[in-house]
Amino acid sequence: MKVKIRRIDEKYNDLPLPSYATGGSAGMDVYAATEEPITIKHGEVKMIPTNLAIALESGYECQVRSRSGLAAKNGVFALNAPGTVDSDYRGEIKIILANFGESDFTIERGDRIAQLVIAQYEHIGWNEVESLDETDRGEGGFGSTGVKQ
Repeated sequence: MKVKIRRIDEKYNDLPLPSYATGGSAGMDVYAATEEPITIKHGEVKMIPTNLAIALESGYECQVRSRSGLAAKNGVFALNAPGTVDSDYRGEIKIILANFGESDFTIERGDRIAQLVIAQYEHIGWNEVESLDETDRGEGGFGSTGVKQ
């Protein structure tokens, strides 16, 4: 599948387009498009520009996900992950990063800040009913299946 992508400002043409780090990667790394370093203080949230806009076919979304290394090593993650870029959105993709690490974190131009995953979805219709099929789990909610095997 080929997806149309546009660079918004040519001053960032040196930055790579989103790309897969390995042959088995599901997500494409996306890069920070910033002139100056952006520091995200401990407990702070910032929107980081990518300088990219895309045009997806109807029935597809672009999911924005955290990079595991940033999250595990620095406590920096995409706040609403997975965030959704809808197929009819044509504006700049910006990454909402939150810093819940121990110290401030600085984003430099060209840093890999998140991953993009293109996923297919379906629109559904609701069928309102009086009752639902019974299952073993039933109405057991959060944590009802326990932690251990």
